[in-house]
Amino acid sequence: MSILLSLSRQCCRGNANPILFSRSFTQTFVVQARDKKQSKIRTPSKKALAAKQKRRVAKAALKQGKLEQLSLLDAISTLRATEVASPKAMYELYVKTEMGSGVAVPKGRFKLPKEAKARAEETVLVFAEGRQAEEAKKAGAHIVGGIELIEGILNNRIRASTYLCTTSLIRAITPRLGRFLGQQGLMPSERRGTVTDDIAGYIERIQGTSEWKADKTGNIHMPIGSMHFSADEVVRNFRHFMASVKKATGNIKDNRQKETKKPVVISKVLLSSTRGPGIRIADY
Repeated sequence: MSILLSLSRQCCRGNANPILFSRSFTQTFVVQARDKKQSKIRTPSKKALAAKQKRRVAKAALKQGKLEQLSLLDAISTLRATEVASPKAMYELYVKTEMGSGVAVPKGRFKLPKEAKARAEETVLVFAEGRQAEEAKKAGAHIVGGIELIEGILNNRIRASTYLCTTSLIRAITPRLGRFLGQQGLMPSERRGTVTDDIAGYIERIQGTSEWKADKTGNIHMPIGSMHFSADEVVRNFRHFMASVKKATGNIKDNRQKETKKPVVISKVLLSSTRGPGIRIADY
């Protein structure tokens, strides 16, 4: 032991500037603690999120399935009993569609066998030139013109409820009106039949009809009759409107439309009245 001590003293005396050894730390204790805390937070994978969403949908479907469902005639009788003191009350139909991502908002045209209420006046605008423009005017179009109408539409000086366009002008109006009218669901489209060279024929087909349109979440609301209607009249209106909805959502084949996408699921149909409850319909 004494030998070691003497050797160490000689080394210190021989080196006036002893080497100091230091250890460098890449992370402080605060950073290490923070990293350790963050590592405990798990980010769910896409597969786990999809499974969670599937369980949530299945749970909601099970809850909805437990609700009592009635036939259409029984629902009409129940609502009529609740509206005895209100002869001017209306039967109101609610349809829920399950819209996925990238699916266009369902919309269509219909004419009830017996109108539930007065129809709003419709304004038809047609993009056409030459002979087709003359045919559109004769058929009853309210506004007819070419690309000169674009500025008025963008400035809201020209408004219409239905927009039609010939095949020769659709490429000229799409760059400026595509996003503007598309957000409102009014842009002419070949899929919906509003881009056509048979303008006169289309106007004749829609005369006397009304348009229905779902909201952004796929909900459709429509009055289909008054309390003074007979049960048969309400049933006919109900069946007629549901046929229009099923065609627009792809649940009924339409020879005029190309079958390129899967049908939109109709998850539930409810019938209610002005002051009555919403009754889920089993036989729609």
